[in-house]
Amino acid sequence: MPNQRPSPDQYAPHQQSYVSLIEPPILDALTTQEAVIRALPASIDDDKAAYRYAPRKWSVREVLGHMADAERVYQHRALVLSREGEGELPRWDPDGYAAAAHFDTRSVTSLAEEMLAVRRATIAFFANLEASVWSNSGTLNGKPLSVRALAFIAAGHFQRHLNVLRERYGVSAV
Repeated sequence: MPNQRPSPDQYAPHQQSYVSLIEPPILDALTTQEAVIRALPASIDDDKAAYRYAPRKWSVREVLGHMADAERVYQHRALVLSREGEGELPRWDPDGYAAAAHFDTRSVTSLAEEMLAVRRATIAFFANLEASVWSNSGTLNGKPLSVRALAFIAAGHFQRHLNVLRERYGVSAV
Protein backbone atom coordinates (compact mmCIF):
# COMPACT_ATOMS: atom_id res chain seq x y z
CA MET A 1 0.00 0.00 0.00
CA PRO A 2 2.76 2.58 0.61
CA ASN A 3 3.66 2.36 -3.08
CA GLN A 4 0.51 4.20 -4.09
CA ARG A 5 0.16 7.98 -4.15
CA PRO A 6 -2.89 9.15 -2.19
CA SER A 7 -5.84 10.29 -4.26
CA PRO A 8 -7.00 13.91 -3.91
CA ASP A 9 -10.02 12.82 -1.88
CA GLN A 10 -7.63 11.70 0.90
CA TYR A 11 -6.31 15.18 1.79
CA ALA A 12 -7.22 18.86 1.68
CA PRO A 13 -6.57 20.78 -1.57
CA HIS A 14 -3.80 22.92 -0.01
CA GLN A 15 -1.87 19.74 0.86
CA GLN A 16 -1.46 18.94 -2.83
CA SER A 17 1.59 21.22 -2.78
CA TYR A 18 3.26 18.70 -0.43
CA VAL A 19 1.95 15.47 -1.96
CA SER A 20 2.98 16.53 -5.47
CA LEU A 21 6.64 16.83 -4.44
CA ILE A 22 6.97 13.13 -3.57
CA GLU A 23 7.14 10.09 -5.80
CA PRO A 24 6.24 6.63 -4.49
CA PRO A 25 7.32 4.44 -2.88
CA ILE A 26 6.92 6.69 0.13
CA LEU A 27 9.24 4.72 2.42
CA ASP A 28 12.07 5.19 -0.11
CA ALA A 29 11.34 8.92 -0.28
CA LEU A 30 11.40 9.28 3.50
CA THR A 31 14.63 7.28 3.74
CA THR A 32 16.35 9.24 0.95
CA GLN A 33 15.69 12.49 2.81
CA GLU A 34 17.71 11.22 5.78
CA ALA A 35 20.96 11.94 3.92
CA VAL A 36 19.90 15.57 3.49
CA ILE A 37 19.14 15.86 7.19
CA ARG A 38 22.58 14.47 8.07
CA ALA A 39 24.21 17.05 5.76
CA LEU A 40 22.49 20.08 7.28
CA PRO A 41 25.14 20.97 9.90
CA ALA A 42 27.88 21.10 7.26
CA SER A 43 25.66 23.27 5.03
CA ILE A 44 24.63 25.97 7.51
CA ASP A 45 27.07 28.02 9.60
CA ASP A 46 26.02 30.07 12.64
CA ASP A 47 25.70 33.32 10.68
CA LYS A 48 23.47 31.67 8.10
CA ALA A 49 21.41 29.92 10.81
CA ALA A 50 20.25 33.28 12.21
CA TYR A 51 19.27 34.67 8.80
CA ARG A 52 15.67 35.77 8.11
CA TYR A 53 14.86 36.70 4.52
CA ALA A 54 12.27 39.27 5.66
CA PRO A 55 11.00 40.81 8.90
CA ARG A 56 8.76 38.52 10.94
CA LYS A 57 9.87 35.47 8.94
CA TRP A 58 11.44 32.50 10.67
CA SER A 59 15.20 32.18 10.94
CA VAL A 60 16.91 29.18 9.36
CA ARG A 61 17.03 27.58 12.83
CA GLU A 62 13.30 28.14 13.28
CA VAL A 63 12.59 26.56 9.90
CA LEU A 64 14.62 23.51 10.91
CA GLY A 65 12.85 23.24 14.25
CA HIS A 66 9.47 23.67 12.57
CA MET A 67 10.28 20.81 10.20
CA ALA A 68 10.74 18.45 13.16
CA ASP A 69 7.62 19.74 14.95
CA ALA A 70 5.48 19.36 11.83
CA GLU A 71 6.69 15.84 11.20
CA ARG A 72 5.80 14.92 14.78
CA VAL A 73 2.30 16.32 14.25
CA TYR A 74 1.87 14.38 10.98
CA GLN A 75 3.16 11.21 12.61
CA HIS A 76 0.78 11.63 15.57
CA ARG A 77 -2.17 12.17 13.25
CA ALA A 78 -1.25 9.01 11.32
CA LEU A 79 -0.95 7.10 14.61
CA VAL A 80 -4.42 8.22 15.69
CA LEU A 81 -5.99 7.29 12.35
CA SER A 82 -4.12 3.99 12.02
CA ARG A 83 -5.36 2.93 15.45
CA GLU A 84 -8.90 3.94 14.46
CA GLY A 85 -8.92 6.81 16.91
CA GLU A 86 -10.95 9.98 16.78
CA GLY A 87 -12.17 10.96 13.36
CA GLU A 88 -11.76 14.76 13.73
CA LEU A 89 -8.12 15.64 14.27
CA PRO A 90 -7.06 18.81 16.12
CA ARG A 91 -5.36 21.70 14.35
CA TRP A 92 -2.02 23.09 15.49
CA ASP A 93 -0.42 26.52 15.33
CA PRO A 94 3.03 26.30 13.70
CA ASP A 95 3.87 29.93 14.54
CA GLY A 96 2.91 29.43 18.18
CA TYR A 97 4.96 26.26 18.40
CA ALA A 98 8.00 27.94 16.83
CA ALA A 99 7.74 30.92 19.20
CA ALA A 100 7.47 28.68 22.26
CA ALA A 101 10.34 26.41 21.22
CA HIS A 102 13.15 29.01 21.19
CA PHE A 103 14.87 27.27 18.29
CA ASP A 104 17.24 30.22 17.85
CA THR A 105 19.04 29.25 21.07
CA ARG A 106 20.05 25.89 19.59
CA SER A 107 22.77 24.78 17.23
CA VAL A 108 22.08 23.55 13.73
CA THR A 109 23.69 20.26 14.75
CA SER A 110 21.24 19.87 17.61
CA LEU A 111 18.27 20.66 15.38
CA ALA A 112 19.47 18.27 12.66
CA GLU A 113 20.02 15.48 15.19
CA GLU A 114 16.50 15.97 16.49
CA MET A 115 15.05 15.98 12.97
CA LEU A 116 16.96 12.81 12.16
CA ALA A 117 15.56 11.10 15.27
CA VAL A 118 12.04 12.21 14.35
CA ARG A 119 12.52 11.00 10.77
CA ARG A 120 13.78 7.60 11.93
CA ALA A 121 10.70 7.27 14.14
CA THR A 122 8.50 8.27 11.19
CA ILE A 123 10.07 5.63 8.97
CA ALA A 124 9.80 2.95 11.66
CA PHE A 125 6.15 3.84 12.22
CA PHE A 126 5.09 3.78 8.57
CA ALA A 127 7.27 0.77 7.71
CA ASN A 128 5.45 -1.36 10.25
CA LEU A 129 1.86 -0.49 9.42
CA GLU A 130 -0.42 -3.23 8.19
CA ALA A 131 -1.49 -2.70 4.59
CA SER A 132 -5.13 -2.41 5.65
CA VAL A 133 -4.63 0.77 7.73
CA TRP A 134 -3.02 2.92 5.00
CA SER A 135 -6.51 3.87 3.85
CA ASN A 136 -7.85 4.69 7.35
CA SER A 137 -9.04 8.26 7.40
CA GLY A 138 -10.55 11.05 9.42
CA THR A 139 -10.98 14.77 9.03
CA LEU A 140 -8.99 17.85 9.83
CA ASN A 141 -10.82 21.16 9.77
CA GLY A 142 -13.66 19.43 7.94
CA LYS A 143 -11.37 18.11 5.20
CA PRO A 144 -10.47 14.43 4.61
CA LEU A 145 -7.12 13.05 5.70
CA SER A 146 -5.79 9.48 5.37
CA VAL A 147 -2.82 7.64 6.82
CA ARG A 148 -1.36 7.30 3.30
CA ALA A 149 -1.75 11.03 2.68
CA LEU A 150 -0.02 11.84 5.96
CA ALA A 151 3.06 9.86 4.96
CA PHE A 152 3.27 11.83 1.70
CA ILE A 153 2.49 15.10 3.44
CA ALA A 154 5.30 14.52 5.95
CA ALA A 155 7.86 13.91 3.21
CA GLY A 156 6.46 16.69 1.02
CA HIS A 157 6.39 19.24 3.82
CA PHE A 158 10.04 18.47 4.51
CA GLN A 159 10.89 18.82 0.81
CA ARG A 160 8.97 22.08 0.51
CA HIS A 161 10.93 23.59 3.37
CA LEU A 162 14.21 22.38 1.89
CA ASN A 163 13.20 24.19 -1.28
CA VAL A 164 12.42 27.34 0.72
CA LEU A 165 15.81 27.11 2.47
CA ARG A 166 17.47 27.04 -0.96
CA GLU A 167 15.35 29.67 -2.66
CA ARG A 168 14.77 32.26 0.07
CA TYR A 169 17.54 31.66 2.57
CA GLY A 170 20.41 30.87 0.23
CA VAL A 171 21.22 27.53 1.85
CA SER A 172 22.69 25.95 -1.25
CA ALA A 173 24.04 22.61 -0.09
CA VAL A 174 20.71 21.13 1.03
